[in-house]
Amino acid sequence: MAISITFRPTAMNLDQYNEVIKQLEAAGMGKPPGRIYHACSGTGDRITVFDVWESQEAFDAFGETLMPILDSVEVNPGIPAIAPVHNIIQ
Repeated sequence: MAISITFRPTAMNLDQYNEVIKQLEAAGMGKPPGRIYHACSGTGDRITVFDVWESQEAFDAFGETLMPILDSVEVNPGIPAIAPVHNIIQ
């Protein structure tokens, strides 16, 4: 079952977000297996990230690469909101 994951870090700006994306791409995870959709929104230090994943297992595998990168740019992702996806319209 697909899941949505929303991260609302207590503080993350676009420079930090862009650095995370750069490092993910360098690690070969710019388009990770199992991720269906990715979006970033917000302003200032209040950036939110929203993803849709094929499964919790796919997201967990991605987290092995993501978490050290977040640490390197000093972003605490907090506890993500995870929910089942009932419909996707493309």
